[in-house]
Amino acid sequence: MTPADLPALGPQVEEGGTRFSVWSSADTLSLCLFDQDREIARLPMARHGRVFSLFTPGVGAGTHYGLRADGPHDPDAGLWFDPDKLLLDPYATRIDRPFAYHPMLAERKGVSGDTAPLMPKGIVETAPPVVLAKAPEFAHGGLIYELQVRAFTMLNPDIPADQRGTLRALMHPAVIAHLQRLHVGAVELMPINAWIDERHLPPLGVTNAWGYNPVSYFALDPRLAPGGMDDLRAVTRALHDVGIGVIMDMVYNHDGESDVLGPTLSLRGLDARSYFRHADDGALINDTGTGNAIDCNHPVSRRLICDSMRYFVRYAGIDGFRFDLAPALGRLPDGFDPAAPLLQEIAADPILADRIMIAEPWDIGPGGYQLGCFGENWLEWNDRYRDDLRRFWRGDQHMLGGLATRIAGSTDVFPNKDTRTVNFLAAHDGFSLADLTAYEQRHNHANGEDNRDGHGENLSWNNGVEGRSEYPDVNAARRRDIKALLSTLFISRGTIMLTAGDEFCRTQQGNNNAYAQDNEITWIDWEGRDREIEAHSVILAAVRAASPALRNTHVLKDNDIAWLRPDGDRMTVRDWEAAQGDMLAFKLLPDGPFVCLNRSAHSVDFQIDGCPVSVGPRSVEIIT
Repeated sequence: MTPADLPALGPQVEEGGTRFSVWSSADTLSLCLFDQDREIARLPMARHGRVFSLFTPGVGAGTHYGLRADGPHDPDAGLWFDPDKLLLDPYATRIDRPFAYHPMLAERKGVSGDTAPLMPKGIVETAPPVVLAKAPEFAHGGLIYELQVRAFTMLNPDIPADQRGTLRALMHPAVIAHLQRLHVGAVELMPINAWIDERHLPPLGVTNAWGYNPVSYFALDPRLAPGGMDDLRAVTRALHDVGIGVIMDMVYNHDGESDVLGPTLSLRGLDARSYFRHADDGALINDTGTGNAIDCNHPVSRRLICDSMRYFVRYAGIDGFRFDLAPALGRLPDGFDPAAPLLQEIAADPILADRIMIAEPWDIGPGGYQLGCFGENWLEWNDRYRDDLRRFWRGDQHMLGGLATRIAGSTDVFPNKDTRTVNFLAAHDGFSLADLTAYEQRHNHANGEDNRDGHGENLSWNNGVEGRSEYPDVNAARRRDIKALLSTLFISRGTIMLTAGDEFCRTQQGNNNAYAQDNEITWIDWEGRDREIEAHSVILAAVRAASPALRNTHVLKDNDIAWLRPDGDRMTVRDWEAAQGDMLAFKLLPDGPFVCLNRSAHSVDFQIDGCPVSVGPRSVEIIT
């Protein structure tokens, strides 16, 4: 069976009523209709193979509904059928309220009672008008701006209070003007699909702030999109009008039902053995660190994933997708394969083939690190770029060669005609850019896990406190390093990514795993932003936007660049191997900018075409 063999799934509004079609291996499946939380009808659905269907006369758009599946209940064998668990249709495009974790949702059959009062209901919708899915305007080599909708807008005083924290806030002229000043090519929206808190968060008094625990791959979270798909369509249209693309961050590697102690909400209650990866003994496979892993090789999962992507392209004009823990998309029984069926189907799909595809190319599963392996049509987050630039500016020795390789587009990882790197210094996960220069150790106490969560090694440093006594002004030293890091990012070949707020020194107070902080720890402080660093970022963005040589993604050859010492001579092998390699200059040929990098604690004169240029301590000079 292939995904194409399946009929249209989900609710289809037809003349005179609605046809519901659902994949399930249950013995029986019922469609439940609701008036608010009151169940007003429970209708048996007819089974055809593993697809249950029912045409309901008189039922149309606006109807609230859910599903109940009955059959064997043996969680150890991957069987979770329980008619007391109201289930969300995986193809529901809208829900009536956000998900909220409750222990009853995770109780076993015969214990929990009816969970309908706790569950959001799907809302039947007619298909919105099709958006002309023109090719994305974003060009590889541009700037991707990663943002979490709520954190990005909650404290912005220019945005009306009733819009803060929602998608529609991104349409505000002040937001669009900020993006334009940075020459943003595309915004990357951290997950906006409906999600649920992990079960350990409510007792700690915190909530999931990032959304990487989805329940639905179609329905948007009502907290971010009170108007549903109309909100996303409006935002995409507004950003497209000024030439900015929209990329959605999708979590297809797991869902919010988690491990055997997690809640039964949708896929688990319909057909866990098809939707999730299981060992031979029926135990859930955990390649994601979340307790479960979607079986992205099963035809019904492939269909669900591709259908949801097509939905957002067709009806909202989405330009592309970033995939969380992307090796899951290509993991076969023998390991990751860039020619896995799902990846081939995406590449061949007439709606998806020209979209921007970005892999986070690692997870914790076997063979989970796949940087450079996703194929010519994929961009990939490059953690080697992140780590080597941090090591260089931290002061590690023998880093000049690594620095040059990263600036040139990481040709050791992407050796073909064009580099597919997404260069970044910081992302949502880990220290913010400002915190990178202020904290050597994580400070995650607010997460309630005794500071054990998050990365232990961050390749960070604490200016002026430990090992930086040569800089008596700690804040000035940190600001200088942040400028140098930003400058290096903006002069690097390949696509670059900036996480919202890093352009003006956002801080998470040393928290490097702030997924559970829906508060001032993650909310961007617009009024307190560092205007000097922001101005520096704006200048860098303008320089990059005006320089085709910097935005070019072709792999650099020897005649494309001249690597230079401070005295203007070409770098030698001995120079590259120097233990105290603190200085580097290069010229992009024939008419690109000169760039001088000085990591030392004192000013250095670089010879540029026979003229001295003084470059301050721990700084980067760009001569156009």
